[in-house]
Amino acid sequence: MKKWVSGLLIAGVLLLGACGNQAKTEDTKETTNAAKEETIRIASVGPDAEIWRFIAKSDAAKEAGIKLEVQDITGGAITNNAVADGDADANAFQSIGYLESFNAESPVKLVPVATTYIEPMGVYSNKFKSIEEITDGANVALADNPSNTARGLRVLESAGLIKLKADFDDGIGTPDDVVENPKNLQFTLIDDLTGPRVLPDVDLVLISNTIAFEGGLNVLKDSIYREEADASTRKSINIIAVKEDRANEEALQKLGELYHDPKVQEFVTEQFDGTKVEVDEPVSEVWE
Repeated sequence: MKKWVSGLLIAGVLLLGACGNQAKTEDTKETTNAAKEETIRIASVGPDAEIWRFIAKSDAAKEAGIKLEVQDITGGAITNNAVADGDADANAFQSIGYLESFNAESPVKLVPVATTYIEPMGVYSNKFKSIEEITDGANVALADNPSNTARGLRVLESAGLIKLKADFDDGIGTPDDVVENPKNLQFTLIDDLTGPRVLPDVDLVLISNTIAFEGGLNVLKDSIYREEADASTRKSINIIAVKEDRANEEALQKLGELYHDPKVQEFVTEQFDGTKVEVDEPVSEVWE
């Protein structure tokens, strides 16, 4: 009897010791994972910030050892300056064309580390139901910032409404670069944020999708024409941008993988009704 009790006590001690060692092992793993976790401050704007808040809570971010701090900033130039000044490590809100325009004026250069999506720019009208219905002298509102002005003109050209000069600059082109205008379209430059609000006051308005979506418009359903995602719309592809001298940092390179995680893409499709079309192309294929 004494031997049986003694053996039972010894077994219990060994079992407790094993559990203790297992708990220590789990604690060590958690400590190691926490030590490996790297914090990245990512600046974004409006709806894009929603995506990155979702990514910050995702299993993919945890598995990658990335802790995301999302900074929701209003204004494209401010968001780029946050990265240029070191107040943020990366940003995700802009197209290649917008970034090129920023770099042309900034002493600190930013570069993309990954592609994310393209949002078709649309032509909207309360007056016309199709491109074919547009009448002579129609007033067209374009966003008054370099990349979106040029982008809007390219959309009008692809719709067959105008022709641009051969050396048209997709970063800074203006209505002065129109060489053929058979319908005598009249151009008005507006604050791009006001696109949905001016729709009743003009014949046509070119609106980028983020602004259209926030204004209750869906480019796939409400526009009378929209740009297509092809080689001619390279500058309309959105990207994740960082300072040029940090582009090769492993943690920053992981941001693209996180964005293209299948669960993240499910969220993006559902949240934005399919209007953010995924683009998962190597940066080397789209950045010159």
